[in-house]
Amino acid sequence: MVIEQLESDEFSRWAGEFEGKARARAAAGDPDWSRGGRLHPAVARSVQRFQVGESGDGADLIAKAERAGDPVYTAAVRLFVEEERNHARLLARLLDAAGEQTIAHHWTDAVFVRLRRALGLRLELMVLMVAEIVALQYYRALRDGSGDALTTSVAALILDDERRHVPFHTQRLRAAFADVRLPSRLAARASWWILLTGATLVVAHDHGPALRELGCSRTEFVRATLGLFATIAPTAIRGRQ
Repeated sequence: MVIEQLESDEFSRWAGEFEGKARARAAAGDPDWSRGGRLHPAVARSVQRFQVGESGDGADLIAKAERAGDPVYTAAVRLFVEEERNHARLLARLLDAAGEQTIAHHWTDAVFVRLRRALGLRLELMVLMVAEIVALQYYRALRDGSGDALTTSVAALILDDERRHVPFHTQRLRAAFADVRLPSRLAARASWWILLTGATLVVAHDHGPALRELGCSRTEFVRATLGLFATIAPTAIRGRQ
């Protein structure tokens, strides 16, 4: 009971952070869209694909959080979903400012969505974390390499949120795996590595022209993403301390 209360307190803190960020975002307002944006065609195609990935409604994740029975965690998940929707909105506005259209779907997003929806909350979060970790490296490259002030501003806003999303999901995974036996945890971590590596290679290949335009080679992108994951995986899937 004490441990459950500590976990609930942690998610109450997360909900507070998300709420505080929402208030700050409302007070600061959007970037100045009127100045327009400039996207290399390869980068525009890449941003279109990430915009699709950010645009889900989050209903399935929210429903699974509700079934988990912790209303405090569910409230935090709802706020997380709102941030993801805001990312989709920001990317859509950026594309519009650069004279580009959004796209309705992309095969990589369809694969991730189907995989996540087929799983329970714990495994869905593992898949979602793969997307979040890849996104951290992508938005960092977009921020640092675009050479366009509006793109840099949008990427920096999203990156700031993504840095918070990873520890939020890590907290929940840590609680979910706390009482799982060691062999099962090791198997889950190995499977997670396989999924992350595969997804990273696919993104590096699919977005290679954009990454190159942003000054980041496919090899650098893969190495940075795997390096980040190596610091996260052991903290997310571990026994109770």
